[in-house]
Amino acid sequence: MDVEKVFRMTGGVGQTSYSRNSSLQKKASDMVKHVILETVEEVCLTTNPKSIGIADLGCSSGSNTLSNVKEIIETVQRTSRNSQLQPAALLEFRVFLNDLPTNDFNAIFQALPEFRQQLKSSCPSNIYIAAYPGSFYGRLFPDHSLHFIYSSYSLHWLSRIPLGIYDEQGRSMNKGNIYISEKSPPLVSEAYFEQFQEDYSLFLRSRSEELVSGGKMVLILLGREGLHHTDRGNAFFWKILSKSLTNLITKGEVEKEKLESYEVHFYAPCKEEIEDMINREGCFEVERLEMFEVEKSIIGNDMSYGTMVAMTVRAIQESMIAHHFGEAIVESLFEEYGRLVDEEMAKEEIRPITFLLVLRKLC
Repeated sequence: MDVEKVFRMTGGVGQTSYSRNSSLQKKASDMVKHVILETVEEVCLTTNPKSIGIADLGCSSGSNTLSNVKEIIETVQRTSRNSQLQPAALLEFRVFLNDLPTNDFNAIFQALPEFRQQLKSSCPSNIYIAAYPGSFYGRLFPDHSLHFIYSSYSLHWLSRIPLGIYDEQGRSMNKGNIYISEKSPPLVSEAYFEQFQEDYSLFLRSRSEELVSGGKMVLILLGREGLHHTDRGNAFFWKILSKSLTNLITKGEVEKEKLESYEVHFYAPCKEEIEDMINREGCFEVERLEMFEVEKSIIGNDMSYGTMVAMTVRAIQESMIAHHFGEAIVESLFEEYGRLVDEEMAKEEIRPITFLLVLRKLC
């Protein structure tokens, strides 16, 4: 199986273009929005730029994309006025929106006239917005061109499925699973961890060259609470998806061989792994590293938790599942998946962990 070819076809390399289109992830981002804006304010006070470079990595094309940019610009303007730094009217904003080439950047650009109109009265500054398609596992921007980088729910996606999980014939050694599980051979978790190290190291090195001295990043990503890969958190959701596919096999809707050759390009790091990678690279200082959960009480009562999770996973995985298994199973698969999530939640709570990470570039 040509793994990299499949991911190029489905848009699955480097990050997901659907990473911010889910209600669950939006609610989590809203919980830490104050940290994002506080960090932007700190960058303004310490670097005092006349022309500020801002990048949104994994921007998607949903309604949140420009609303986040708007709040960041307004924060810079307010900080400039209150602190008597650069004259607010003279500030220049360079905003770079990054995602995979398959992302619908046209949808963002079509919303720009209304966006500019909203900012016209409060922020008369020059605002330049550009799309930068490509994987963020590598260089994207010129040297020292950015002051602030933001990425929400993208960095847990690997650049590819770890090649170490395949034997010499290209067959997966993680049969019956689509991610690390209790039944996976040890080499599977080792291969996933090695791919995480390779990707995260490249991400940090690339961003350190693109940020100015004192520039900062706010990163929001899924993770796990302890050292074990198979906790009842984010990894458990993939276990349930694998079980859903197995149930469709018993119904004759999915071929067993298809399941045995399907894996996800995902990795949920723990706090220790994140800290170790940052310390090893040595180009950033950790200013904040917090773990939190989305409170179930703020999700709403219009649909079950399982349905909400199913919608989230479907937004991310649908194109790859349809490519691998065929479009005919998509509806029944995610109905089954939502049902199983609710069933498991009734037995014992599932605790998906999110990390909030604030990094400052060292000189």
